[in-house]
Amino acid sequence: MEPVFLIANGDLRHSANVATWEEQARVEGEVTKALLSLGASVKRGHAFDPGEGHGFIKSQKHCIEVFREIPCNASIVIVEAVWQYSQHLLPGLLGHKGRILTIANWSGRWPGLVGLLNLNASLTKAGIEFSSLWSKEFDDEFFLGGLKTWLDGRNVRHDMSHVQSISNFAFTPQVQRISDEVTTQLGKEKAILGIFDEGCMGMFNAIIPDELLHQTGVFKERLSQSSLYFAMTQVNDDEAAGVREWLDQKGVRFHVGPNEESDLTDHQISQQCKMYIATLRIAHEFGCAAVGIQYQQGLKDLVPASDLVEGLLNNAERPPVYDRRTGRELYADKPLPHFNEVDECSGLDALVTNRVWTKLGLDPETTLHDVRYGEDFTVDGSEEFVWTFEISGAVPPKHLVGGYRGVVCERQPAAFFRLGGATIKGISKPGPLVWSRIFIEENQLKCDLGRAKAIALPAEETERRWELTTWQWPIMHAVLYGITRDQMMARHKSNHIQVAYASSEETANLALAVKADALRRLGLQVHICGENHGLN
Repeated sequence: MEPVFLIANGDLRHSANVATWEEQARVEGEVTKALLSLGASVKRGHAFDPGEGHGFIKSQKHCIEVFREIPCNASIVIVEAVWQYSQHLLPGLLGHKGRILTIANWSGRWPGLVGLLNLNASLTKAGIEFSSLWSKEFDDEFFLGGLKTWLDGRNVRHDMSHVQSISNFAFTPQVQRISDEVTTQLGKEKAILGIFDEGCMGMFNAIIPDELLHQTGVFKERLSQSSLYFAMTQVNDDEAAGVREWLDQKGVRFHVGPNEESDLTDHQISQQCKMYIATLRIAHEFGCAAVGIQYQQGLKDLVPASDLVEGLLNNAERPPVYDRRTGRELYADKPLPHFNEVDECSGLDALVTNRVWTKLGLDPETTLHDVRYGEDFTVDGSEEFVWTFEISGAVPPKHLVGGYRGVVCERQPAAFFRLGGATIKGISKPGPLVWSRIFIEENQLKCDLGRAKAIALPAEETERRWELTTWQWPIMHAVLYGITRDQMMARHKSNHIQVAYASSEETANLALAVKADALRRLGLQVHICGENHGLN
């Protein structure tokens, strides 16, 4: 029997690869054990590097070297136990002729499932055929049955019965009128996404080809993070102090300390306040309707993380920033949508959501979350699968319990952010949601949408989930209507999910319908996922 080649993809940051290697090695051992139990022969495609302290593929260059030694028709198993940079693998996988299986651990602390969703979405955009599986212990029937299917030469097929084309629904005259108003305005006036250096964290799936984006009436202004850094140096200390004072008065709690290497410091917060001011001024200069900052690359070597900046930008109520020349407040009383990690799919999504929610008189704030983890939990006497959505801080305070007074700012983990910076930690408020994801498949823009609710869990359960994931980050407890865990994992084309609140279940259903129809009018292929929620 020809061997199955097992490979492991890693982070661009050496510190992250070293910190996570122990868990990756453990998971690889479990997957190898399962493969051997089903009669497979397993060969690792690349060796552990004692000099590096890990056995991950660490770059595109490394990937090309690895795939030179793997037969072009070999079957490949990609094991993901941690976050990974999908771009590392694409040079090897794009021309590979053998079968591909992606596997992730089901863990909050070690988010292989997050890396898997990013990788799967990138493979989908690239047109690479693959199968996918996930498991907690790698000995359950779902995993072993799927693994045997793949080893027998068949692709693993998952239940997609929750996905329905928008063509199955008829929209009311009210929905059609509002969606027409939104899209007509966008088509006439156009809009610009400010892109502070394209392509972040290996998310090939998060880059929209220009020709697809232009069809929606939206265009990219490619900006440089070096320009943002320079603009920060032009913001004086008094201006930054004004932003900090505004936040203090609103009740934001900053957990500061004296050590730059391990604590959140006043200096780090001042730098973030300067980035906030600089971003608004650059966005105004270039006429941007939304912006995206790379967040974990480039600027991380110069300044603290952008989390505090991103969350403030996404909030309608925020510290005022003025144009130096005219004295006019910039983007007054409205969010400047920020798409974390320069995820352009989320940028387009946030822009459309902002227009639809504003037209409906709803709060226009949006959050891009990671699909981070989830477990069953008993809610109101019945067992529900409750997702743990987290992102590293780019959550508008409007989405949190208590608003600004519910915000606690913690230091970003030092292993990932040497220069620190404040997160916006809090608990997402209970309420009706619309969730969505724009993605690229078959060289076409597509979107999945559905309904959900954010719920309150007992304090001890929230703390437990924080300990299982990343305790410094904001958290949302979400129940997706009419979608199982495995259906979501099989279908969702990103590690990211966009969420926006509505004032009631009825208005959430209306917003879902208007947004779906607006995206259809913009040329996207749209699917409703889960329950119909009043759509006919």
